[in-house]
Amino acid sequence: MAYPDDLLGEGEHVLLHRHPHWRMLVRPFVVLLVVGVGGGYLAVLAASGPWRTTLWGALGVIGGVLLIWLVLTPLLRWWTTHFVVTTQRLMVREGVITRSGVHIPVDRINSVRSRRGLLDRLLGSGTLIVESASDEPLEFDDISDVDRVQSLLYGTLDEDSEGGHPAG
Repeated sequence: MAYPDDLLGEGEHVLLHRHPHWRMLVRPFVVLLVVGVGGGYLAVLAASGPWRTTLWGALGVIGGVLLIWLVLTPLLRWWTTHFVVTTQRLMVREGVITRSGVHIPVDRINSVRSRRGLLDRLLGSGTLIVESASDEPLEFDDISDVDRVQSLLYGTLDEDSEGGHPAG
C-alpha cells in the first residue's frame, strides 16, 4: 500500500513505507486460535445441557468481545501504523480513531542508531533510535529490516548534506 501522495511536499518522494514488524500479530493470532478452539469446546459441552441456548449466547458474546478487544484492535493498530522515509523527512503516523504522527525533516537528524536483541536478529527487526537537532532521541520499535532503514536514512542524510537527493 503506497503512502498517500497528497501528504507529500513538492518534489518529495517516498523511499520506504513500512508497517511494524509482523511479530506484533503473533499474539492476536494465538488469541484467535485459543478463543476459537476454547469456544468450540465449551459450545460442545453446553450442547447436552438444558440451558444450551443461553450458554451459546453467552459464549458468543464473550468470544466476540475477546476477539474485538484482543484480535481486531491490535490488527487495526498494526494496519494503521506507518513508518515512512521520504527524500525530505522521516514520518511515523499511527492511530485507529485518533491519528498522531511525528515528522522529522532529514536535515534536522543528527544520528541514527539501532538496537537489536537476539529475538530481533532472528526475526529481522529492531528498534530505530533517531536523534534530531533539538529533541530527545525518539525510539521506534518493531521496525522490519532495521539495518536497511538505518542505511537508507544515512544515505538520505549524506545526499542532503551534499545538496542532492538520493536515488529512490
